[in-house]
Amino acid sequence: MTILESPVHVAVVADRCAGCQECVIRCPKGALSMDSVTWTVLADDAACVGCRQCERTCPFGAISIEGPVQLAERAEVSLYHPARLLGDVGETRRGFADEAAALAEADRCLSCLDPTCVRGCPAHNDIPGFIGAIRRRDYAGAQTILHATSVTPDICSRVCNQAAQCEGACSWSLAGAAPVAIGRLERYITERAAVPAPRVSTSGAGISVGIIGSGPAGAGAAWDLVEAGCQVTVYEADATPGGLPVWGMPDFTLPDEIARRPWVQLEDAGVEVVTNRRIAASEVDSLLNVHDALIVAVGAGMPIRPKVPGIDADGVTDATSFLKGAKSALDGTGDAASFLESLGVHAGARVLVLGAGNTAMDVARLARRLDLGALCVDWMDERFALARPDELAEARAEGVEVRFTRTLAALHAREGRVARAELARTEQASAKRVPTVLAEDHELLDVDLVVMAMGYRNDPNFLSVLPGTPVRKVVAAVPDATWRASGLMAAPAPTPGRASIGELALGRESGLWAAALARRDRVWVAGDALTGPATVVEAMAQGRRAARSILDTRPSRTGQPGAPRVLVAYESVGGTTRKVAETIASRCFGRGLDVSVRPMGDVGAREIAAADVLVIGTWVEGFVLAGVRPAKAARAWLASLPPLAGRSVAVFCTYGVNPRGALDEMAALVEAKGARVLSREAFRAGDLKATGTSGPESFAARVVSRVLEESLARVVSR
Repeated sequence: MTILESPVHVAVVADRCAGCQECVIRCPKGALSMDSVTWTVLADDAACVGCRQCERTCPFGAISIEGPVQLAERAEVSLYHPARLLGDVGETRRGFADEAAALAEADRCLSCLDPTCVRGCPAHNDIPGFIGAIRRRDYAGAQTILHATSVTPDICSRVCNQAAQCEGACSWSLAGAAPVAIGRLERYITERAAVPAPRVSTSGAGISVGIIGSGPAGAGAAWDLVEAGCQVTVYEADATPGGLPVWGMPDFTLPDEIARRPWVQLEDAGVEVVTNRRIAASEVDSLLNVHDALIVAVGAGMPIRPKVPGIDADGVTDATSFLKGAKSALDGTGDAASFLESLGVHAGARVLVLGAGNTAMDVARLARRLDLGALCVDWMDERFALARPDELAEARAEGVEVRFTRTLAALHAREGRVARAELARTEQASAKRVPTVLAEDHELLDVDLVVMAMGYRNDPNFLSVLPGTPVRKVVAAVPDATWRASGLMAAPAPTPGRASIGELALGRESGLWAAALARRDRVWVAGDALTGPATVVEAMAQGRRAARSILDTRPSRTGQPGAPRVLVAYESVGGTTRKVAETIASRCFGRGLDVSVRPMGDVGAREIAAADVLVIGTWVEGFVLAGVRPAKAARAWLASLPPLAGRSVAVFCTYGVNPRGALDEMAALVEAKGARVLSREAFRAGDLKATGTSGPESFAARVVSRVLEESLARVVSR
């Protein structure tokens, strides 16, 4: 009998292996174990499938994989290409044709023990969980798993850029192979089992919340709040709730029935939706007299206008106006001929679309369905552009001309209406460099209509009433150990030269943190209003995070809030700082405060969001001559905090010889996050029983006094 060798070989450098077992606990196939004598890794080549999780997660570079991945081909689905494009808005991206195809794709999932796909998903869907339910043909169970983290799975499965999120973070993708088709499997679930309606309880009864905006962020927030039994009122500027998915996404990408589904269910559950009601930034304060809490979830609706000659001519419009009119013209509620007449064009006219992103592709593809010619221009190099490759391919297949390294230099009018566009050529050396416009290489072309689709920005009026917005989605210099250990930080970038999948995911985490924190008293922000233009799934997840923060803190407009909440967070190695933290906490009990004390490692966004005041303590490391600083772990934790939007913070440290500038550094770190430092104190390790003005008890008394003063001031101001 011939024994076939495994096509995959696991090479282990025993001298480098430290026996940490990071690889063993993450191997999805059980191909790794530990030698109980040498305490080094043993590998079973026959069980290895080449996913390379061990190679990515080994902190010492002790493992390498030789050979190809052992993986079935991905079940691709052909695009729907209408025989006659004119007027056809049928979905171009279809789901799995049958159960066999879906099950075959589900079988490609490794069910990783530390699933990087979940970290890549902004909503943190339990992807291995719902795929496992598909394998069992338990579609209702799969929908239940999805419902725990997403209220819009039918929408997200169609419009998410999975390549830059869950699928880009799939273990197979990180190994250089085709990822599991997570988006299509999510869609398959929603086609087999309806998205469940909100299940209303009474846990949040008595809380009134106003939500400004009914886009994905507003939908996510309203869902969690109405399920808790809150009284929810949504203010929407348009005649129909739903935001961008309803008015801005063509039916060939997202059918209207699916886009509207969340709001049908939300209104049935008791959410009051006030349409045709645009809320100005100046009205935020007056709404706080009506509601206990407010969530600002307005979209980034102000189109970016290029500053070029001729941009104010007739025949220049913005993407929002075009998308709304074109959707109505094609879905039967409007008339195509009348819409074209309102634009001043006729069938066969040439449309110049400025931009080549998602919105620009939607504009151009709708133009083709209205029997218009469409040309998109973008000043970036196609290699570095933000456009999705799949959307580009679909648009080009439908006759859209897309030119990169081109930018609009000027528009020329005839009798007041745009007639010609002057395009300049650009060049771009890398994704991190702004393209350079080549002044001497211009092109003139005839155009009948120009649509600005270069993106959107936030309403500056709201920036003035929402401190600290928009929040930058930053990545800490030293990511959390669980993220580093997952191997995701080694993921490649979805677009050459841009942020990696891991960096993108961590940036989104900072947005989720920020959504949990009130920007000002009783005001939360989510979606575009918080971080600038965001994806549908990001906005939905942020809205839910803001809602949960409201349910945790239970704000009130009556002027009778609950006891101020104080969180004492500490970093301690020898136990000294922990004892000080516990002493401070104990002195706060019974003083009219709600106090909790936790090590920094156990404090996340939800704990910080639920606290009115943070007391942060650490020990001092280093030597007096060489320099002393707050402990490295504490500095990393402080640097990872989200913007604190005026939150009150007290800081303390323990030291052995001399704290030098440690307290100042701690204060500077939290002030850089927008916090206000109430008090600061350094405690010598040998003198912790000191009384008078320098002991932990005195420090706690000062904190209590300041907290109660602030609480009283808030009540009086209402």
